[in-house]
Amino acid sequence: MITRLGYAHADAVALTAQVQAHYRRIYGGPDSAPMDDADFAAPGGAFFVVYDEGVAIAMGGWRFSTAAVDIPAKRPAEIKRMYVVDSARGRGVAWRLLAHLERTAWEAGADALLLETGRRQPDAISLYRAAGYVDVPRFGHYADQPDAVHLGKFR
Repeated sequence: MITRLGYAHADAVALTAQVQAHYRRIYGGPDSAPMDDADFAAPGGAFFVVYDEGVAIAMGGWRFSTAAVDIPAKRPAEIKRMYVVDSARGRGVAWRLLAHLERTAWEAGADALLLETGRRQPDAISLYRAAGYVDVPRFGHYADQPDAVHLGKFR
């Protein structure tokens, strides 16, 4: 079940702590991109937690982007904080969550979707590319980081 919640909800906070621990393992430090609950408040964004039998197993959100990026879009949204716990991987949860994020962002008026990920996350890169995301010009918080991967999807 995918439930819309605030980014400050206890389950989102717990999942954020897990993903930050994951980033520390693979990158040596946490994701330092600034984010808070207001970023995902309607109508400028949305945040979701996925539950399996009452247990939070995944999260992700989108927010309309203010990043300067040279793409053919007037109202892009950024996919942020997409994460699936280890025990739920390989079950299609990421696919369903990504499709939900895309659908809700398109319905809210986004005409492009952007995201930043990292080269040390090959499964995430494969997922996004398989879902139709392509390379876009570097943007945002990690624009100057050589290991960052910048992707976009257009309507």
